[in-house]
Amino acid sequence: MTSLIYPTTNLSQVEQLNIVSGDGIYVYDDAGNEYLEGLAGLWCSSLGYGNRELIDAISSQLNTLPYSHMFGGRTHQIGMDLADKISDMCPIENGKIFFANSGSEANDTHIKMLRYYFNVTGQPKKKKIIALERSYHGVTMASAALTGLAANHTHFDIPLDALGILRTDSPHYYHGGSDGESEAEYTSRLLNSLESLILSEGPETIAAYIAEPISGASGVIVPPQDYFPGVQSLLEKYDILFWSDEVICGFGRTGNDFGCTTMEFKPQLMTLAKQLSSAYIPVSASIVPEFMYEAMIEPSAQIGVFGHGYTYTGHPVACAAALKTLEIYERENLFSHAAQMGEYMHLQLQKFADHDLVGEIRGKGLIAAVEFVANKKTGESFTDGSVGAFAKNACQENGLLIRAVAGNSIAFCPPLIITEEQIDKMLNQFSLSLDATLEYANKEGLLSN
Repeated sequence: MTSLIYPTTNLSQVEQLNIVSGDGIYVYDDAGNEYLEGLAGLWCSSLGYGNRELIDAISSQLNTLPYSHMFGGRTHQIGMDLADKISDMCPIENGKIFFANSGSEANDTHIKMLRYYFNVTGQPKKKKIIALERSYHGVTMASAALTGLAANHTHFDIPLDALGILRTDSPHYYHGGSDGESEAEYTSRLLNSLESLILSEGPETIAAYIAEPISGASGVIVPPQDYFPGVQSLLEKYDILFWSDEVICGFGRTGNDFGCTTMEFKPQLMTLAKQLSSAYIPVSASIVPEFMYEAMIEPSAQIGVFGHGYTYTGHPVACAAALKTLEIYERENLFSHAAQMGEYMHLQLQKFADHDLVGEIRGKGLIAAVEFVANKKTGESFTDGSVGAFAKNACQENGLLIRAVAGNSIAFCPPLIITEEQIDKMLNQFSLSLDATLEYANKEGLLSN
C-alpha cells in the first residue's frame, strides 16, 4: 500500500483496481483488462478518453499561458471568454460566474456569497438553507452540511446547526408514497410539508433552497414532474432563492442543456462542474444573478477587497479545457445525441423490470438507476448495501465499471458519446452481473418475497 489516503473509500479495502489508460468510453487496468466506463468516471467524463481536440487545446494553453491568477484585478482572456460563454448558455439572465476547482468548492462559495449578499443588503437573519434528505452537494465542511447522507457526516462533526441547514423530504415517490396515494397527492403532501417548514422557521430567515434536478449519489432520484414547479411557486411566494446544483445534470446529461430545463424550473443560482471540462482538468463554476453581484460591488470597495478566492480560480488551462468542451458539445450536437441515446438506454433497461431483484428503474437522458429490493411486491429494501456491493463487483468482473448508490441502486451514467451498440454491450454486461447477483441473494437468503 502506498502513502495515499483514498477519497470516499473503505480505508481497509484500498487499491482494488489500478487504471492506467483510457480510449473512448473504455479504460484499461494494469493487467490489460478492458472496462466500459458505465458511470463516465464519476458522472463526469462526457467526451470519453483520448479526445485529441481537447488534449490539443490543453497543450496549446500550456504552451501559451500555463498559469495566471485572478486576484487584485488581474485577468486573462480565456477566463473572460469562458465566463461569458457560460452566462450566455445558462437560464440565469446576465448571470455572473465565479470559478473554482470542484463542485464542493463551488457550493461552498455559494454559501459564502449568500451570506455576504444578505448581510450587505440589510438582511442578516436570512442565512438558512433548505436541502433535501438524502441529498449530495459535496464534502467540504460547508458543502457537506448541505449533503444529506450519513456517511458524509459520521465522525466529521459537520456544523449543520451553525450553518443553518434545514431538511425537507426527498421527492422519491417509489419509497415515499403512502398506500393508495397518487403521485399528484404525494407531490402536494411534500409541497405542504415544505411550506410548513418555511413558515415554522420564518421565511425572513431562509436564504435559499438547494436541490439537484435529478440526484446522483443519493440514488438517481427523479422527482415527480410537478414537484419542482411547485417548489418554485413556494420560493417565489416567500422570497427564497432557488439554487440548482447542476454538477451532474449540467451539459446534456439529462438530454437537455441543464437539468433544470428537463425538470421545468428556473433557478436564480446554479453550480456547475464535472462535464464542464469533460473532467480533463478540474474546474467548477458558481453562477449568481446580476442583482446579487451588483449588491456586492460597493461593500467590497469599502473594505478594499472581495475577500474570497482560490489560487486556481479561473486557471487558464482549465478554462481552455472547458471552453473547448463546450465548443465540441455544440458542434457535435451532443445534447440531442444524449437525449436520443438516453431514450434508447431507458427502453433497453425496461427489459429488466420483471427481474426478481428489480424494484424500480428510473432516470432521464443518459443517467439512470436500477434499484434492487428484497421484496418486489412491496418494494421492501434490503437491510444493508451488500447486494449492491456484490452487483458492482460482478459488473467489474464482467468488464463494466458502474457504482452502487444509496445502498442497492446501480447507477448508469455513460459518456455522452456512447452509441446504441455500446449501450447494448453495457447492458449485456449488466445482465450477466444481475443474474450472478440474484444467485448470491438467494444463496444468502436475502429475499423476502
